[in-house]
Amino acid sequence: MTDVVVYGATSGGVCAAVAAARAGASVVLLEPGRHVGGMTSGGLGYTDVGDVRVVGGMAGELRRAVADWYGVHVGHYAGPEPHVAEAIYLRWLDEAGVDVRFGAALAAASVVDGAIRSVELADGSQAAAAVFVDASYEGDLLAAAGVPYAVGREDRSLYGERYAGRQELVPGMHTVPPWISPFTDDGRPLPQLHDRPLAPVGSGDGGVMSYGYRVCLTTASDRVPFSRRDGYDDAYWELGRRLFDRWRRDGVEVRAGRLLGLEQNLPNGKCDGNSIGPFSLSVLDGSAWAYPTAGRAERERIRRHHLHHAQDFLWFLSHDPAVPSSVRSELSGWGYAADEFADTGHLPHQLYVREARRMLGEYVLTEHDLLPEPRPQHDVVAMGSYHVDIREVQRTWRWVAEHPKPVGMVFTEGYLSVPVRPYPIPYRALVPRFADCTNLLVPVCLSASHVAFASVRMEVQYQLLGHAAGLAAADAARTGRPVQSVDVARLQSALRDGGQVLAV
Repeated sequence: MTDVVVYGATSGGVCAAVAAARAGASVVLLEPGRHVGGMTSGGLGYTDVGDVRVVGGMAGELRRAVADWYGVHVGHYAGPEPHVAEAIYLRWLDEAGVDVRFGAALAAASVVDGAIRSVELADGSQAAAAVFVDASYEGDLLAAAGVPYAVGREDRSLYGERYAGRQELVPGMHTVPPWISPFTDDGRPLPQLHDRPLAPVGSGDGGVMSYGYRVCLTTASDRVPFSRRDGYDDAYWELGRRLFDRWRRDGVEVRAGRLLGLEQNLPNGKCDGNSIGPFSLSVLDGSAWAYPTAGRAERERIRRHHLHHAQDFLWFLSHDPAVPSSVRSELSGWGYAADEFADTGHLPHQLYVREARRMLGEYVLTEHDLLPEPRPQHDVVAMGSYHVDIREVQRTWRWVAEHPKPVGMVFTEGYLSVPVRPYPIPYRALVPRFADCTNLLVPVCLSASHVAFASVRMEVQYQLLGHAAGLAAADAARTGRPVQSVDVARLQSALRDGGQVLAV
């Protein structure tokens, strides 16, 4: 029987698998797709770091590996090209002797006496282990094991968090300008709107941050031009036309960079296209809300909806006559990077699942652990440092009181950005309650509130947490202890030996 099975070859999963193998464990890494690295190799090349002082351990090792690859000093680039990130991770896995199995989608988990004995995969095969790590973005293994979890925004009253629940409208670059009508000519809500009643401000509504695709673009001569997809729907982009018309009437100069973060922010002149502003690569119609607990077929439908949105967004911006000529002209010099994502039509293999399930474990990390001052944790295994970054949750509409009758108006809601100081993440947030499961670690869908998770959810921090989970899994497998009984002092010592920063 294998010592450790890791489910999900995200950054957290790769680091967990490699850390466990380096510690002497036999490791199998199960990946439902065909690539390793999750968002780190799947489009999010421009890495969100936070405070570089706490980026040690395997996250620091990756930064050094990237610098060595390009022959530059550490931190010269904010992140690698997607194919470089994957190449580095594949090398790590090979050198550590990790058995990587692609196309290994989870079907079920066998749980006996509060411990996972094996997992059954969609192809009918099984994988058994002493200890399991759920490093998926969705938390599918923890759910299959019967571990309780939360999805979406909680009510402010649950943990007494100031920033919890549905948000009020606030001005800013992510907010749709006022007075854009939400209705088609026949009175129906426009496409790209989430048409459902609004929860009261501060109430929990289960809403998750928007998903999307981060695209890798370039101005190189071999760039792949944007193309009109079969099935492209002109009506889907009516909101964009109204938005550009509003900006024109308000005298707002719009550049492609405001919509895509269009700059050469990756090595070799490439661009990690991000979701900037109220109209972007992010899909805000609420379809992501169903994704975390959806079945495979429904998830695939949602994923393709987001993929088509990304493809069609780039075509719309570069060709629709309603888009300012300056934007169309600027985009004419850009295209997909020819040497990225060749097997997926030059669009990323990874949907940016900003949040899905969150385990309800031994300790729930909340806003109070981060703000206003970091709360000490005796069992710290990594330091978080990125600001609370809640991306837009929905684009919807409401009636605005006007004379002589109310007026419908589009708006976006949910965006929030709150700075934090470096804070400790406790080991207890990576493990279920003892009564729920004794041999599972969760470094990605860890135990946290929606607000706290919005700070933890960055790839660098997943790398730090994966490192900790991998070492803990190897120790639990070696000693036969429940993961809740791992010697945390010994774990912390091993992490420090590996360069992990546990205090600043």
